[in-house]
Amino acid sequence: MKGIILAGGLGTRLHPLTKATNKHLLPVGAEPMLYHPIRQLTGAGIRSILVVTSTLHMGDVVRCLGSGEEFGCHLSYKVQEKAGGIAHALALAEDFVLGEKICVILGDNVFEYSIAPYVDAFEKQEKGARVLLKEVGDPERFGVAALDEHQVLEIQEKPSNPKSSYAVVGLYLYDDQVFDVIRRIQPSLRGELEITAVNNAYIRKKQLQYDICRGRWTDAGTFESLFEANQIMLSNHNNILPHS
Repeated sequence: MKGIILAGGLGTRLHPLTKATNKHLLPVGAEPMLYHPIRQLTGAGIRSILVVTSTLHMGDVVRCLGSGEEFGCHLSYKVQEKAGGIAHALALAEDFVLGEKICVILGDNVFEYSIAPYVDAFEKQEKGARVLLKEVGDPERFGVAALDEHQVLEIQEKPSNPKSSYAVVGLYLYDDQVFDVIRRIQPSLRGELEITAVNNAYIRKKQLQYDICRGRWTDAGTFESLFEANQIMLSNHNNILPHS
């Protein structure tokens, strides 16, 4: 399995901090934010990782992370020329993936516990996709999953009237169908290729499974959630907790 870290975007909700640097290089605990997804992927046994970021701060990202030797992995890089959505950024990874299964993690997501059990579950899954859900107090900020006892029925992107309080967090596991799926989806009203459209395509194929995220989680896209990310990492000395 290969890993993909999506670290593009302008980080406008974190201005003026992101006028100086890429959002994903801001400190979370005692380390730059991007260290966390790399440690999560390597902790799950993934050693070949692609980092997708924007043109503006690509040099800073490469200088910070280097070849990956420090993390015991091999890092490759790809530039997303314009902000076209998560699925647009993921599509840039097709040549890197070469038919393998992939674990995609958003560079601003912080997970208190290791993602290894979710990766292991997907390794055993014959085909399709797997997402991670977390019950949140403000589901309208996220893609929200409508559930029954066994499966995800639908995912709504930032709904004004959410059908549940379960957000789809920034960890996605896909088989090699995903790039064909992306080619078939249409841009959203905001002109982007949404990852929610990709996940809903897998739902229609009855090939999407899910896990519930253990422990604390946050995206670090606002000042409040960046503060929360720092609290999580500082309380654990930037260590990722193992599942007992």
